[in-house]
Amino acid sequence: MSGISKSQVSRLCEEIDGKVKAFLTRPLEGDWPCLWIDATYFKVRRGGRIVSVAVIIAIGVNTDGRLEVLGLEIGTSEVEPIWTEFLRKLTRRGLRGVKLVISDAHEGIKAAVSKVLCATWQRCRVHFQRNVLAHAGKSGRRVVSAFIATAFAQDTAEAASTQWRAVADQIRPKVPMLATLMDEAEHDVLAYLPALRSPLHTPSEVLLRFQA
Repeated sequence: MSGISKSQVSRLCEEIDGKVKAFLTRPLEGDWPCLWIDATYFKVRRGGRIVSVAVIIAIGVNTDGRLEVLGLEIGTSEVEPIWTEFLRKLTRRGLRGVKLVISDAHEGIKAAVSKVLCATWQRCRVHFQRNVLAHAGKSGRRVVSAFIATAFAQDTAEAASTQWRAVADQIRPKVPMLATLMDEAEHDVLAYLPALRSPLHTPSEVLLRFQA
């Protein structure tokens, strides 16, 4: 862009900052049965130095099936106290009705969820698949991914566990480390299924089942 002064840029940023702050501090109304939390890292300039900061985010789905960004903060890292305070801020703003929290297997997140929210924690199946496929080799990734997906397609916890173990046993002779990872992660990755023993009725339950 040309013809725009530094003062105009500052004024525009101040306006945007105000709107973003209002959005991220708004009251949270209603129930939010499903919550996804994650973090990514960015390089920023602070005090004349380039440092890495953690951008942590929470996305929820309400009982109408609507997805929304509920919170976003910049922190120094992903240690447990930072996640705990982040979740507490969400509850102070009105976050309630959380039944399932989905994230990667970060211990700080798991500890914070246990401390702040009375909800089931589930290991994100996308993160899990990225981890296990690293052991499958380039030629076997597509097949292994398709095998694992058959467990997610099951309608009950019992059927999903049975299929999960069958896939692990099928993989075990050729890639024992991958099979061991599946053994260890079964309950965490399939944690969303026990809550779905009854038929699905609401949009949020459908999202919980198919996006978990």
